Amino acid sequence: FDKLKKQFERKQTGSDMERLKNVISFKLKEMIKLNSLRINYQEKFQELIDEYNRGSINQKMIFEELIKIFEKLSEEEKRHVKENLSEEELALFDKLKKPKLTKEDEIKVKKVAKDLLNKLKNDGLSAVDWRKKQQIKASIKREIGIELDRLPSSYTQQDYDLKCQTTFQHVFDNYFGEGLSVYAGNY
Repeated sequence: FDKLKKQFERKQTGSDMERLKNVISFKLKEMIKLNSLRINYQEKFQELIDEYNRGSINQKMIFEELIKIFEKLSEEEKRHVKENLSEEELALFDKLKKPKLTKEDEIKVKKVAKDLLNKLKNDGLSAVDWRKKQQIKASIKREIGIELDRLPSSYTQQDYDLKCQTTFQHVFDNYFGEGLSVYAGNY
C-alpha cells in the first residue's frame, strides 16, 4: 500500500488508482463478510467512485480520499483488539449494542456477546445442518433469549425483541453447522 501511494504521488497513473480501488474493494468484501454492519464503508467507497465517474472530483482528489478510506478500514480491522474481543465477538457485540451506552453497559453487552457465542458453539451450532432442523433452531432461539435477558436495564422490551431477532439472523447467516462458519475461515 505504501509503495503504491508513493508511486502514485510521483506520477499519478490511472492504473495505480485502479489497483488501490481493487485493494480496497477486496478488503471491504472480506471485512463485510465478517461483520455486516461495516456496509457503511462500502457505501462511502461507492459514493466516492460515483463522484469520480461523474467528474465531480479529479484523480488526485479521489486518490487522497481512497487513502483515507484505506486508513479507516485498517483502523476498523484492528478495532476488535482495542475492544478486547475476537473478530467474531465484535460482530455480535456490534449487533447487540445500541447508541449512547454507558461504559458499564458496554462491558455488560460485551460479556453477553462472549457468553452467548460460547454457549451456542458448545451446543446447537455444531450440529449437522442445524439450520434445517426446527427443534435445534428453536433451542438456539431460546438460548439467545435467555442470554440476551442479561442485557443492561437500559434496553427496553422493544430493544430486547429486536436484538433477539437480529442475533438469531446473524447466527443463521454466519454459522453453518459442524464447526463451519465465516469466522473459522473454513467456509
